[in-house]
Amino acid sequence: MTFPVTIYHNPECGTSRNTLALIRHAGIEPTVVEYLKTPPTKIGLSKMITEAGLTVREAIREKGTPYADLGLDDQALTDDQLLDAMLEHPILINRPLVVTPMGTRLARPSEVVLDIIPAEMFTLEFVKEDGERVLDALGKRVA
Repeated sequence: MTFPVTIYHNPECGTSRNTLALIRHAGIEPTVVEYLKTPPTKIGLSKMITEAGLTVREAIREKGTPYADLGLDDQALTDDQLLDAMLEHPILINRPLVVTPMGTRLARPSEVVLDIIPAEMFTLEFVKEDGERVLDALGKRVA
């Protein structure tokens, strides 16, 4: 089964690495966009944020970014201004964003990606880098 998936990935991020591993665990080789090197377009980023059901503010990463230094906590800033800041400083884009035919999600935590990949594609156990079990031996989500 061919199932197109695109992940906006940061290889330095454990959540992003776990999400990518989960996608590959389903037998999918996704399109991997290292967004720090190749940021999306403004229209593309805005579309992903909307499709993920997020506000622009919810899609901004604060920790380990220039968020505070840039004064992005100013509630008077418009979505357009925030998007411009995210594209000028891609580290501000919260990750990983994953796009599939079943929807778009900010995969935090990584198992959120299970909501947008057909369940039947998972048939084996999956354990995150930190040892947390996400899927059981039959590929079913662990509660």
